[in-house]
Amino acid sequence: MRLYLHLIGCLLGLILVLSNTSVAAEKAAVTSSCRALTASGNAEYPPFLWRQKDMVNELMGINRLIIDELSRRIEIPIALTYVGPWSRAQGDVKNGRVDLLAGAFYTNERANYMDYFAPVLLHTTSVVWQSKDKPFVFHQKEDLQGKWGVTVINNSLGQEFDQYAKRNLNILSVASISQALRMLAADRVDYVLYEKNPAYAYASLLGLSDSVVSMSPHLSSEGLYLTMSKRSSCNNPVVKQAIVEALQKMQQEGFTDQAILEGVQAWESQARSDISLN
Repeated sequence: MRLYLHLIGCLLGLILVLSNTSVAAEKAAVTSSCRALTASGNAEYPPFLWRQKDMVNELMGINRLIIDELSRRIEIPIALTYVGPWSRAQGDVKNGRVDLLAGAFYTNERANYMDYFAPVLLHTTSVVWQSKDKPFVFHQKEDLQGKWGVTVINNSLGQEFDQYAKRNLNILSVASISQALRMLAADRVDYVLYEKNPAYAYASLLGLSDSVVSMSPHLSSEGLYLTMSKRSSCNNPVVKQAIVEALQKMQQEGFTDQAILEGVQAWESQARSDISLN
């Protein structure tokens, strides 16, 4: 009997060793195929991402918390930095100069040059912003026809709305949401198209909260995805599987919800004079 129990104990110990060896081997495979990752995103996107004046290349916010935790879990350093306007960040991912985008809507065009990871990082809503002094009736996207709008270069409100806007609307593109909101306040356009929370944050910073207003209903509600450049040297099945598994566990464990709370609190407590405006 003692010999039997001893053999069982040895067998269980062997299984545990083999299991640990397998896990270690998997981690080694991930890190050996990718030593480090670079990431960027839309720096005018509080509370998801924003840039501070005294930290020229640093991006803060909810998405930063998620990226840092992802880096810890896959054991690959991820440098999330500011590379320029949103259009520049997308261009750098398209060309492979940056590996990851920390938050992007899905469009067919973007899917041509980057891979999307599920589950989504977050969800956000896009709305129409109008001047309080010159409002117009808005109930649906068709109400925007015949008017002039503005949004940020290469900004998307989701595949469906983007296609409709391209065919039916007059929309200018500018480098920053700050510029777009100033144009609306100066009556140079009839409306601004942008995500609700980031635009509200910048309207407050610019002192335009009493001049512009978001309209209901929202135009779209889209998922913000983590994406990887198809030209990234780290774009391989081993690394991508590790990222997917980490994102799934983070969501299941409630990390993403906690990151949202912490990111919102960080934005609300942030000294407004420290925020970089373009």
